Amino acid sequence: MRTPTSRIRNFSIIAHIDHGKSTLADRLLERTGAVTERDMKEQLLDTMDLERERGITIKAQAVRLDYRASDELDYVLNLIDTPGHVDFSYEVSRSLAACEGAVLLVDASQGVQAQTLANAYLAIEAGLEIVPVLNKIDLPAAEPEARAAELAGILGCEPDDVIKVSAKTGAGVGELLERLVTDIPAPVGKADDPLRALVFDSYFDAYRGVVCSVRVMDGSLAQGDTAWFLATRNRHDVAEIGVLKPVATPVSELGPGESGYLITGVKEIDQIRVGDTITHPNHTDVEPLPGYDEPKPMVFSGLFPTDGDDFERLREALEKLRLNDASLSWEPESSKALGFGFRVGFLGLLHMEIVRERLEREYDLDLVATAPSVAYRVTLSDGTEIEVKSPQDLPDSADRINLSEPFVRAMIITPAEFTGPVMELMQKRRGELDGMHYLTPERVELTYHVPLAEIVFDFFDILKSRTRGYASFDYDPDGYREADLVRVDILLAGSPVDAFSTITHRDNAYRYGRSMAEKLRELIPRQMFEVAIQAAIGSRIIARETVRAVRKDVTAKCYGGDITRKKKLLARQKEGKKRMKMVGTVEVPQDAFVAALRVDADD
Repeated sequence: MRTPTSRIRNFSIIAHIDHGKSTLADRLLERTGAVTERDMKEQLLDTMDLERERGITIKAQAVRLDYRASDELDYVLNLIDTPGHVDFSYEVSRSLAACEGAVLLVDASQGVQAQTLANAYLAIEAGLEIVPVLNKIDLPAAEPEARAAELAGILGCEPDDVIKVSAKTGAGVGELLERLVTDIPAPVGKADDPLRALVFDSYFDAYRGVVCSVRVMDGSLAQGDTAWFLATRNRHDVAEIGVLKPVATPVSELGPGESGYLITGVKEIDQIRVGDTITHPNHTDVEPLPGYDEPKPMVFSGLFPTDGDDFERLREALEKLRLNDASLSWEPESSKALGFGFRVGFLGLLHMEIVRERLEREYDLDLVATAPSVAYRVTLSDGTEIEVKSPQDLPDSADRINLSEPFVRAMIITPAEFTGPVMELMQKRRGELDGMHYLTPERVELTYHVPLAEIVFDFFDILKSRTRGYASFDYDPDGYREADLVRVDILLAGSPVDAFSTITHRDNAYRYGRSMAEKLRELIPRQMFEVAIQAAIGSRIIARETVRAVRKDVTAKCYGGDITRKKKLLARQKEGKKRMKMVGTVEVPQDAFVAALRVDADD
């Protein structure tokens, strides 16, 4: 029997990273009886091994909860658990499009953080009803009254409206469930209207093909129906529909306001897109749902298989992963040092790390990643503008008029005592102060315009160490600006190694060249001949290190006697080394390529 829309509530939990979203989701599952005590485990909705190991949510997960409210009526609560890290804010925006309300969760000891504000703005822009919640009230360092006033000031509500819970002990969860029913509006779709359903997520199952997460806005979708996908203009039969409780449970029909999964048996990944609208073939003229803006990659890195024969396997793995992660983009790339691979676009450095680990674990690939770079804009001499994602694609200075780099508007929230160290760090990273605002007498919000290239490597780690872990950080794209940028090439025995090239500001070029040369001197094993490691800007060498040749004691057999005999033997060895240097090739171990990622971390 279909649930009336007046008894359905769709909501997501949004918060800064590590404020307790997944733990609160566990308590809601327990309190509504969705999971038995025997089957309960921590981070139940975090199904990936990586999520459990790192203690973070990477993928949004949808689950249906059956709840009997105090008015003795049964309600269906569709919960979508979302990530908190800035790199996965795209996952959050996708989840919010399938909801009417959001639980804004704040740690009672840490208070409002940068990602709290960013997610709150996303929910407000989406027109959602926000339920403010304070978590971790059982901690000794918790300040519920002060944090409630802080949260109320941001949302424009009263401090008494903020619900205080402990996701660990379960305190306050009953009140939260009641408020979800009373505060979040019911869906407005009509069962008699033509079907319109939003595909808000999807993943590839090796046995069942493409599995879509759908939210029905209008009409209904039943088992055995034929579904028409508006964007791809494909027709597929509905093999199975169901809901996650959190175990996949098939149902005969999904009505307006309901969320669930859809399996059509499609095996071709490009036939279903996230953000597409599903309808029936006899209603192909319906107004498509807004869908999503295409996410723009911020960081680019080359991914190369260590075994060249795995190139096609890497392509297939990327295609399957993209179905589960619509923010991923790539294009083929070749390197003299590493062979054939892909230049892959990521939303940030954590996103890059997660994707690489998923490729290696889930698809059994062994990969080498080049140093991350950002996308630059180049105006050529003939006036055309091109985008450069890889240092190797940067035209010579004679062929270009100017070079622009992407900027971001960064927001840092920190205890007031660390304002000096944070401002010093931002100045070092070429940041321009845009504003300074005291949230409370003890906490300050700093806004900066800063080049994206300055924050993608090690910035977050250094910020945390300078503020003893108390600062939080979030950023938004802020256009492009012209800058004095150069390409630094690394040469081994006179030959450039494209995997180590980077584009950097002229002021930082010497530091990068020097640190990379020193790192490679430690990592490259000694050869039979002397190897020069040089950093160069164009034809100008800015740093040099030398890997000494392996020496054999050719005079060992000379016991005493004339010194000229020893000199003759050493001179002959020297000539041999010189000839080897002219024809020899330098062997670079894989460790050296991995080290390219770590250079800035040793700053």
